Amino acid sequence: MSDLFIFSGLFCQVDSVVKRLMDDAGFKLVTDADLVADAASLSGMSAKAVAKAFSPTTSIFNKFSHEKERSVAWLRLALARKLAAGETLLVSGMVTQLLSQEIAHILKVCLIDDVHKRTEVALSEGGVSEKDALKAIHHADEEATVWVRDTTGNKDPWAPALYDMVIPVGKTGVDESVTLIKEQLGNAAVKVTEASKKAVSDFLLAANVQTVMASKGHNVEVKADGGTVTLSINKKVLMVERLEKDLREIAEPLEGVSKVNIDFGKNYYEADIYRRMDFELPSRVLLVDDEREFVKTLSERLLLRDLGSAVVYDGESALNVVKEDEPEVMILDLKMPGIDGIEVLRRVKAERPGIEVIILTGHGSENDRRTCMELGAFAYLNKPVDIEVLSSTLKDAYAKVRNSK
Repeated sequence: MSDLFIFSGLFCQVDSVVKRLMDDAGFKLVTDADLVADAASLSGMSAKAVAKAFSPTTSIFNKFSHEKERSVAWLRLALARKLAAGETLLVSGMVTQLLSQEIAHILKVCLIDDVHKRTEVALSEGGVSEKDALKAIHHADEEATVWVRDTTGNKDPWAPALYDMVIPVGKTGVDESVTLIKEQLGNAAVKVTEASKKAVSDFLLAANVQTVMASKGHNVEVKADGGTVTLSINKKVLMVERLEKDLREIAEPLEGVSKVNIDFGKNYYEADIYRRMDFELPSRVLLVDDEREFVKTLSERLLLRDLGSAVVYDGESALNVVKEDEPEVMILDLKMPGIDGIEVLRRVKAERPGIEVIILTGHGSENDRRTCMELGAFAYLNKPVDIEVLSSTLKDAYAKVRNSK
């Protein structure tokens, strides 16, 4: 029997459609939550970190950590393993967009309707005002748009080209929607064949290779055809021959890989530079200083040493980043308008004691130094600081973070 993938808009009665299909057929249900749990188990990442991949807001640290790209790779592998297990699946949610290779026996369905119909459904379910329903719909559509754009390249999450069927479920009704889907599941075009089984194996091989690449710090697209694996580089490379050599050395020994091709993806000529992620170095570093030119220059000098960092200019912004993005190491000035550095340090160590904080100040006293160390600062440095001393201290702080995990 064919597998069924259902992607839907908010308040498009997907739960009702899925329940009816589950009652009528022998599907195994797979949801976003199921694959997040599987991906977390496979990768060693936290489920919370993996689930952030669905968010339309990317972490300010992602440019250096590539956490979103790694999460997507592990989610894709989790999905590929489910498909390869041979059970008949009904996959519902955001993860249905993770297919990176065509598999003919998967029927791809989109349930969507206009905002008016969706608002009527929200109001009929109760407990929500029209204003709140519209707000929720717009937020969910934004989330879907960013996710589909990032995973498929299509800017319209409801584009017919992405699906075998697009059903306006509010107009069609749940019963008729289920009937239409069941009819198409019987279509010869989506029957399981030897070719479609091979496509599942290719998808699994590509997903395996991609997670290995991600674990080695490389962000490349991967396709597989039999044992031939094609790696696509999507960013400008300063030393392309060296990168090609590195990629081949990683991919060629992998089980199932007989040949490796390297090509350049559609985004290769965009104004960005390919960087391999080095997991021995910190990637979630937050610089907090109200001296804008100083802190921008400091960030650039650290980047030259492969130490990526995000920058904020006041204590309140720093605390917001700690709450939303959880940096691993902070480099913190003391004298700032509003919430000063000592108060930021106090709150960070009280609420997120695992974050290591390096004080870097040009105005501190011996009493300030003593207070900061008592509050749990990792180190107390004075401006101007030798960049090598700061780099070394930063690496030591990150080593402490890693050893505590």
